Amino acid sequence: MATSTFATLACVDRPDREASFAPADDARWPLYVGTYTNTGKSRGIYRMHVRQDTLALSVPELVAETPDPSFLALTPDRRTLLAVNELTTFAGSASGALSAFTRDPATNNLVPLAPMRASRGAAPCYVSVDRTGQFAFVANYVGGNVAAFPLDANGVPAEANLVVAHPGRGPHPRRQASAHAHCILPDATNQFVLSADLGTDCIYVLRFDARTGALIPAEIPEFQLAAGAGPRHLAFSPDGRTLYCVNELNSTLVALAYDATRGRLTEQQVVSTRPVGATGENSPADLHVHPDGRTVYLSNRGDNTIAVFTVHPTTQRLTLVQSMPTGGDWPRNFALTPDASGLLVAHQRSDTITAFRIDQTGGTLAETGQKQSAGAPVCLLFP
Repeated sequence: MATSTFATLACVDRPDREASFAPADDARWPLYVGTYTNTGKSRGIYRMHVRQDTLALSVPELVAETPDPSFLALTPDRRTLLAVNELTTFAGSASGALSAFTRDPATNNLVPLAPMRASRGAAPCYVSVDRTGQFAFVANYVGGNVAAFPLDANGVPAEANLVVAHPGRGPHPRRQASAHAHCILPDATNQFVLSADLGTDCIYVLRFDARTGALIPAEIPEFQLAAGAGPRHLAFSPDGRTLYCVNELNSTLVALAYDATRGRLTEQQVVSTRPVGATGENSPADLHVHPDGRTVYLSNRGDNTIAVFTVHPTTQRLTLVQSMPTGGDWPRNFALTPDASGLLVAHQRSDTITAFRIDQTGGTLAETGQKQSAGAPVCLLFP
């Protein structure tokens, strides 16, 4: 399948990335796959293996039977895997759930640690863990709130000790009739937690106390994006000084300068996630930054592409240099390999995962021809 690469790539002076080591022929990375079980195509969390030399994907194996584990995260010690169960009803209330599994580092098998916890809002869609590993943060999409969960020494979540509701709504009559929290993550200092709300067009900034888990509004508690933008996912640059936000409803990527001393955001640039002339419906989804900070990747559902942006080394300006067809339908989530030499894409509607090689000079993607079937894959996580 052809790739669209733009001439501006040749104008960016970029030294080569460091060459990665040559893996042994049988070297493989484990990969966890979160799925939507309500489709009847899957039963929970699966484990795959990815060959480091070819990016060939093994057949998925079920390692945890659990309903709709739509987003996954690891504790900092990588011993515990957390999953949000994207349910609208749990234990008789309008809530989803949070599940915890202990991970065997030798086999990457998963064992449930405790009964599922109520997420304190319907349809949780995102989970992250603070830098100390003592608290988990969950975004409840239908509930329109975020919640903090204390974690014990084994990574077992207690009941949520704090729930913060997002007020307001946006102009879209169907998608923004109420708040829809879609992402929550701590900054590199662990002093602030930021959340994106698709329904209110806001990024919320909360000061975080890692001793108690308290979340209180920052000096400037929210950053208002363009009306109808629909912020979905956030990602920081490796130095923590830039926050990127992908907007689902208007197909834009926003770069914001981030002041970590006060949790303050300042808009720097807004760019389209699509090439000039693109038509038809499109809903951007996932967002990742290369570990060297020079490339930003995001997925376009509808166009079914990975958009590749270079970051100027001096001005930090974004330039769209490639729109790579993903070879599947509805690329909801993707992940970079542990050495950042490859990128894997999960296609929710076509039930496939495809693999691409990352060019170590320019950050662009190349097809590998590697594809594997998986039932309704919606999250990929390398442990």
